[in-house]
Parts: sequence; C-alpha cells; structure tokens
Amino acid sequence: MDAKEFCEFGKATLEYMADYTENLRDRNVLPSVKPGYLNELLPREAPIKGESWKEVLKDVERVIMPGVSHWNSPHFHAYFPTGNSYPAIIGEIVSAGIGCIGFSWMSSPACTELEVITMNWLGKMLNLPEEFLNCSEGPGGGVIQGSASEATLICLLAAKERTTRRLKEEHPDWNDATIKSKLVAYASDQSNSSVEKAGLLGSMTMRLLPADEKCRLRGSTLLEAMRKDEEAGLVPCYVVATLGTTGTCAYDCLDELGPICNENNVWLHVDAAYAGAALACPEFRHLMPGIKFADSFSFNPHKWMLVNFDCSALWVKNSRYLIDAANVDRVYLAHGHEDKAPDYRHWQIPLGRRFRSLKLWFVMRIYGVEGIQKYIRGSVKLARYFENLVRYDNRFEIVADVTLGLVCFRIKGDNSLTNELLERLTARRQIYVIPATYMGKTIVRFVVCSQNCEEKDVEFAWNEITTQTTEIFKSQIEASAVLEDRSIEIRTIITEKPLENLTDKLLDLEITSSVKNSPTIS
Repeated sequence: MDAKEFCEFGKATLEYMADYTENLRDRNVLPSVKPGYLNELLPREAPIKGESWKEVLKDVERVIMPGVSHWNSPHFHAYFPTGNSYPAIIGEIVSAGIGCIGFSWMSSPACTELEVITMNWLGKMLNLPEEFLNCSEGPGGGVIQGSASEATLICLLAAKERTTRRLKEEHPDWNDATIKSKLVAYASDQSNSSVEKAGLLGSMTMRLLPADEKCRLRGSTLLEAMRKDEEAGLVPCYVVATLGTTGTCAYDCLDELGPICNENNVWLHVDAAYAGAALACPEFRHLMPGIKFADSFSFNPHKWMLVNFDCSALWVKNSRYLIDAANVDRVYLAHGHEDKAPDYRHWQIPLGRRFRSLKLWFVMRIYGVEGIQKYIRGSVKLARYFENLVRYDNRFEIVADVTLGLVCFRIKGDNSLTNELLERLTARRQIYVIPATYMGKTIVRFVVCSQNCEEKDVEFAWNEITTQTTEIFKSQIEASAVLEDRSIEIRTIITEKPLENLTDKLLDLEITSSVKNSPTIS
C-alpha cells in the first residue's frame, strides 16, 4: 500500500466510522450471533495474494459488525462507560502512525515527556494531593497503565517489596520466602474481580472483608481483620480501597481506612476506576474524602473521560517503590539521561509501552477542562432523570444511593421477577443492562454510558423496561386465572366422583407442577 492508497483507505474508513457512530441508535445494541459464527463467514486459511482495501472495509460491515456489542450505543447501559470521542480516535491514529515503543526516555523522548506533562495536567484537574504529581519536589509521579487491573497488581508488587525490605531490616534472620509467605492484603467483598486476581497473580492472600449496609468497607472491619492476622503471625501489607464499586458505585470509607494503614505501615491503594473522573467536578469531591492518606491512586480516563481504551492513570507518592519492585537493567537499555527523566519501563509490568498520552493530550486540549466537566455533569443529570422515572412507578424500588451515573433498581417482590425482566431485555436486544446483587436481592444496574446518550434514549430504555415489566405481570395474572379454573374443576371432581376414580380423573387434567404446588390445590 502506498501513501496515495493509504490516504484513500484512511478517508473511507474515517467516513465509515463517523457514519457508524452517528447512527448507532439504528443498530440493536447486542448481536444475535452464536459462538463460532465467524468461522462460517471467513476462509480457513489466510489469502495467498493480497486483497484490495475496499474488499476488506466492505467485510467489516458484512462479517464483523454482526458480531459486535455496541459499547458506545446510547442504548448500552451495562458495566461502566467505555470512553470514546473523535479526538481520542485521531490520537490513536497518530500514535499508531508514529509506532514508537517508549520504554525509556531515550527510546522516544516525546513519548515519556508528554506522559509526564499530561499526568500532571490530569492530576491537577482532579485536585489530587501535590505529592502525587511529577512536578512536585518529591519522588511521586504519574504513569499511564493499560488498565486498573494492572495498576492494582503493580502496586501490590511494590507493597510486597517494600514490606519485605522493611521486615528484613527488623528481622535479619528471616529470608524473603519466609517474609512473603506471611503477607496479607485486604479489600472489600464489593471490590472488582481484578483486585482478587491481583492477589492470585502476586501470590498474596487477599482477604475480601464484608461491607456494611451501604456496601462500604469500614475502618473497624479492616482493623479487626488486621489484628486477627497479626495474632496468627501474619503481616498486613496491602489494602485496596474502592471509590465507586462495580455493583452499586459505593465508596469505601477512605478517611477511616487511611489512618489505620498509615499507622501500621500498610500500603493503601485507591481504585477509583469509574468514579475518579468525577473529581474533575468540584461538587463531587465530597464523595471521596481521604485521598491524602493513599500511597497510590488510579482511575480510568478510558471509562468516563472520553479517552479510548486503553488508558488507566496511576499516581504514586513514592515511585522508588515501583522501581525497586520492577527494575531489571540490561546494557542495551542504558542511556545517559536516566537521572533526568523517568524510564517508565520500571513503573509497569511489560517492557514495551504505547504512546498512550497522545490521545489523552488530544482530548484534554480539544475538550478542555470545561468540556470534560460538562460531559460528566450531563451523564449525572441523565442518571437522575432515570432515577426519577423509577421512583414514580410503584412497581419498582431504588436499592442504593444514586450519586453519579449509575442507578440500581429492581421490581418489588421476589427475585424471580427481576431475573425475568433481565432475561427479556437481553433477549430483545434493544437495550443492554446487567444484574448485580444487593443484600441478597437481584438488582438491575442502569448506567449512562454513551457520550451520545440523551433524554430520549433514557426514555426509550424506560419504555422498554416498563413494557416488559407489564408483560411479566400480565403473564402472572393469566397464570393465576388458569390455576383458579383448574382448582374449581378439581373441587368439582372431588365432590362428584367416587374416591377410587379420583386419581385417574385428576391425571386426565395434565396438572403441571406449578398447579400441583399452588396453595389452592393444597
């Protein structure tokens, strides 16, 4: 492909993606394909001779789009948002075009230095404590990871190394294996699955402690667990506090957990993957007090800040601990400026790294702080609108505080009603929501995800939800009527027929299990 073809291909692809984005409402949010569908549409072997880009682009619509779940659809209300915007897409194109592997300053100075600058911008926008910033006089700083999962794991490894070195100084007769076998980490039972996975990958016991009635991890719960472990000869090492839990967007009590961790030499990591973006708006900062106590803080611009995946921001108060845990030097990686700029290969698990800061830079410059704040506030406003719709229908109940862009609700009554609603909505593929559990109850999570979501889309979703709920209650009424008709017939048989003929006559009715088990039949 030469430059001329590249430009033609690029222009056609940009136009295709713009049309896709602007017309997402016309597509079902979920695909209808079955596992293995793509094997039936693509050849078993790669083509021997190259094909034209026009054929390839045509096949994106023919074979790829039928199997895509449209995360940026205004009708996608599952999980949490996945960031997307035109500036971020262009940033990805420039990053891919440059194609550098920025593991050190020398390998691509702009890649390192733009990351330092954008992480300073971002930290200031969130009003993080100054010691987290690269521009502070201390050893703190920010780095872009691939995901919050990576951030949680790398900080666990840093905490592990820090604690091991401290204990070796206090107990010279202990070896590394002895110390590491004693280390324990803690998190809420409402924390993301990636937190538990970090414990597995980092070979550290991860205790998932019970949250309170508001799904928060409290200081007293943590302190009790730490004391029990210490009495058993174990060493508390690492705590993950979640700001914006996956299930209900709850906030662990950081102002309680922080002093306990600081007083006991326990690393406190804050996972604010979704909710952290809200710190850009001063009116939401009261939801997340106590960040000053943290050793590390992470959130995902690729969730709720218009930046495409992958872009997870991590700040640490002392980068030396990351470097100590992940530093492997080779002569071919050395250069003469290692003391003047960070080599980010020491701040992460892989060696190579993409030029992720470009798309962050594009978004922050083109939207500006005000544009990002407007987007976040708009999402929260739409969530409040949906919350009000739910509250006005007495068939439903709100089951957790609505603070940002997530509303958790359910049909009043048995869990089977909400489960059936979820099944119906998924089968119809008009909107996408997922379940969670709250104090033993099945709930529906409704999240404002797409940057293109408007009031009409919230109303569309609510109409879909209420229509299917009406159908559920209608089917129940019909089933009850059938039961009542059968019970009348059975009472007639019992009254009129001799006992020896009763069994055969009842079997003739082909009574279903639901009829047999009904109170009327009993």
